[in-house]
Amino acid sequence: MDTFPDLGALSDEELKSLIQQLTEDEQEVSYQRRMLHGKIDILRAELVNRLRKKHQEGEAIITGADVQQLSDILSGKAIPEGDGDVE
Repeated sequence: MDTFPDLGALSDEELKSLIQQLTEDEQEVSYQRRMLHGKIDILRAELVNRLRKKHQEGEAIITGADVQQLSDILSGKAIPEGDGDVE
């Protein structure tokens, strides 16, 4: 459904059917959202574990290049990834 229907033109049964369909759509979207949040949580936990391992092995978690990139972003010399899109 791309546009919202003329509610006055719908019968009671059509309204009930539309409500049921939209409720099912919302439940599917909600399920997908919960699945995505779960995947994001798993990925973040993996990243934290990798960073913790690097730190324990004596590797630098933040490099000089990271600090320079942040300095460039803050000074306006660089655009952070993903922020270059013009709307």
